[in-house]
Amino acid sequence: MRDIIAVNVLDESPTVKSTLKILLADDHALLRRGLKEFLQDFLAEDGQTPYIAETGSAQHAIEQIRAAAWDLVILDLNLPDMPGLEVLRILKSVQPALPVLVVSIYSEEHYATRAVRAGALGYLTKETGPEELRAAVSRILRGGSYAPSSQIDPQQQDALSTRPVTYTDRLPAGLSDREIEVLQWIAQGRRLTEIAEHLNLSIKTVSTYRSRLLIKLGMRTTAELIRYALDQQLV
Repeated sequence: MRDIIAVNVLDESPTVKSTLKILLADDHALLRRGLKEFLQDFLAEDGQTPYIAETGSAQHAIEQIRAAAWDLVILDLNLPDMPGLEVLRILKSVQPALPVLVVSIYSEEHYATRAVRAGALGYLTKETGPEELRAAVSRILRGGSYAPSSQIDPQQQDALSTRPVTYTDRLPAGLSDREIEVLQWIAQGRRLTEIAEHLNLSIKTVSTYRSRLLIKLGMRTTAELIRYALDQQLV
């Protein structure tokens, strides 16, 4: 896997082809529109002609990746019809060389490592400024990978590229990806039946995940789980 490199100024790198296909997968239409206009403007300044498609659906994003080749996918982890990390894994299974930049509401301390291990070439939060986003997109389009030094320290940079995934990345209870996804839904006040439908699981399975969460976190009630998720900025 290519190393994640923290940069403030882009270095010498391969030339990007003039015509680009970019897919924006985010459930907020206004954010997609603003991001699309931003990308069009700065890529045009760099001499590229981008074709930028939009979707608010994980399933539609997967269909688009299966139907054609893309130069970049900018992916939100909070799509309504499928957990974000699962979407990322599917996209990479369909097109293993597909460049993906995750731009998410979730804090990097919990998700950056997981996203990179699932195949992303970079991870930014939605609080990222336009110049940081421009730097990340430019670097990835030139075949590199990107994580800003303001978010990930050098020791963590090494961890992103060298160590196997563990489920203790800044989460003391050792939660699995699926357990975190269930915890996020619980923290949003969703009923077990709703969570089961969204994650395509049985209610019994979701209930088992909830029980595991309570045991691993040393808690007794759903209210405690919600407070924990909020404290950890998982929602």
